[in-house]
Amino acid sequence: MLQALIGPVTGLLDKFIPDADQKAKLAHEIATMSEKHAQEALLAQLEINKAEAASGSIFKGGWRPAVGWVCAIAFAYHFIVKDLIIFGASFAGAELPELPEFDMGTLLTVLGGMLGIGSLRTYEKQKGLTK
Repeated sequence: MLQALIGPVTGLLDKFIPDADQKAKLAHEIATMSEKHAQEALLAQLEINKAEAASGSIFKGGWRPAVGWVCAIAFAYHFIVKDLIIFGASFAGAELPELPEFDMGTLLTVLGGMLGIGSLRTYEKQKGLTK
């Protein structure tokens, strides 16, 4: 949202600030405002994540491992177990009902976020926040 406002605001600087140096300084501050805000939000979320992970309570620190295991089990079922069940049933001559399918798009989104496929994981690694 801030990016959409930067262009018009810097255009207004030409009308109200005659000093070119001051105008350039303000334009630069406005242009970097959204980046600073995003970085501050990221650092705040990292602090929350560290506090949750350090907690001994399963209700605070245990949700990530629980979601990770659910994703791992779903992947194992979808890519390995389901095929083995179908193979075993066809080998034995048994007929199976339709086996359930998972919405892999949603599962990949959740897993990608947990694994830090975005920039957060890179940031943590570069700052030495993880092992």
